[in-house]
Order: sequence, then C-alpha cells, then structure tokens
Amino acid sequence: KNATSFAGSKLILHFLEQIAFPKILKRLLKGKAPNATFPLSYVVLYLIIGWILGFRRIFQFRTLQEDSLIQQFMGKPLPHYSLLYKDLLRMGKDPFLFTKFQSLNRVLVEPLLPSSLILDFDSTIETVYGNQEGAAVGVNPHKPGRKSYHPLVVFEAQSQSCLNAVLRPGNVHSSSEALPFAEQTLKRLPAGKTVKYVRFDKGFGGETFYRFWEERKIGYVGKIKWTARLEQQTYWHRHKWTRYVDEDIVIEGLSMDYWGTSWDRMRRIVVIRKALRCKEPQ
Repeated sequence: KNATSFAGSKLILHFLEQIAFPKILKRLLKGKAPNATFPLSYVVLYLIIGWILGFRRIFQFRTLQEDSLIQQFMGKPLPHYSLLYKDLLRMGKDPFLFTKFQSLNRVLVEPLLPSSLILDFDSTIETVYGNQEGAAVGVNPHKPGRKSYHPLVVFEAQSQSCLNAVLRPGNVHSSSEALPFAEQTLKRLPAGKTVKYVRFDKGFGGETFYRFWEERKIGYVGKIKWTARLEQQTYWHRHKWTRYVDEDIVIEGLSMDYWGTSWDRMRRIVVIRKALRCKEPQ
C-alpha cells in the first residue's frame, strides 16, 4: 500500500527540507484565500518536485497523485492534476510573480556565493511540444522545425548558482536583450559582492557588449567568430605560437592584438589550436 515509484527522490526531498524551501515558498507566495485547501506555495512546491522527477507535462502528474512518499513529504493528499492548470492560469495574472520568484532565488542563492564572483553568460534551447505561449520556430539543433524557447541564463561559476534568467521565444539570436540582461544581473547582485570577471560564448560578442564591461572595469573573456580576416592575422603572427601541452594531444596558443571590423579599439585575442600527435614512425 505504501510502496513508491520514486524512492530515489528521498535525497532531493531531504535537501529541500534542509534549505527550508517549503517555508520560504510559503512566506513569499500568496494569492489564494487563507482557507484554501491547496495554497499557492503548496501547488508551486508540488510543480517543482514533479519537474525534478521528470514530469514535463501537467497530465503526467496523475501518476504522482497517489504516491505515498510524496504525500508524506507534502503533508496532505496531493491535488488532482486538473487543479494545476487553474493555478497556473491564476499565477499568470499576477503582475509581481516574476519579482517574487526572483526574491525566492536570491534568498536561496545568496548564502552560497563567494565575495568575488565569476559570471558565466549562456543561452539554451528548450523544445516544446504544442503551442505554448511565446514559443516560436527558430534554430533548434535538437528538433529542427519544432517550436522552442531560447532563454538567457547567467551562473556564478564557483558555486554553480543561477543568478538570473529570462525566457525568450525560440526565434531570437543569443545576443538579443543580452545588454539589458547584463545590466539587470549586476543590479540584482547581493550587497558587498564584486565581479572578478565574466565569461560568455561568441553569441554574446560585439562592440557594445565588450564596452559595457570595459566601462565598469570588469574583466571578461569571450569567444569570437573565426573569420578569414582573423585567420590571416593569425598567419602573420605564426612565429608566436607557444606549446602548452605536448602529449597525445598537442595544444598551442598565441596572443596578439586585433581590431575587429565593428570594433572601435584594439583588443587582445588568444588563439588556441589542438592536434592529435601522429604516432606513425614515418
């Protein structure tokens, strides 16, 4: 009678208790009548647990409803999955919902952060199956032609904590809204925290984005697109290659000054090349 299909989730549920996650949710999330059978914080906790267990669609929660382990953790019978649709619609009408979740994230993450931060900016593709709000067909290497989202995220590299995120349609470029996103991230950093440097992929490049960090005297390292012009400049500096690894894989690098066609100043570029060592005797 009390068997569970999710025994492995016991560790995760224990972790949520240790960080007082249910209590923090209850403090931050209101929006239903005080005597509601399933408060909003309860429903959000249930949704998050289901997502951790791999449920990506609401109707899948019907398999979770009678599970004894999850019931014991939640402390009461679990809601019917149809209620989750209604509460998601209710949450969608709350103009301050995003701010509340940002506050929740800040409460959980702040104790984990070092005093000097390393920020990693990235974007990812989340494929959807249906006509979800805001989803659009864009570049999707996993499921070409399928609608998706293209969220922006920033992690603190040492603690692996997510500091900020924004949801975007799947048909936007990586750099779309990147500058406002970076400004928002810096404003939301906890008091007393400084940024050592930031890292980002080539999708975030460009004069405006580089200058944003330079004006704030924050170091950065980012990938740039390999072009014929850059290849030519590298050839001119070919005498500067330095070998760093000389084993089965040979790794060499060179550092040079480079002025991109859309830049307004010279910047330092580091080029890395790798090759498998040839073991043939001749």
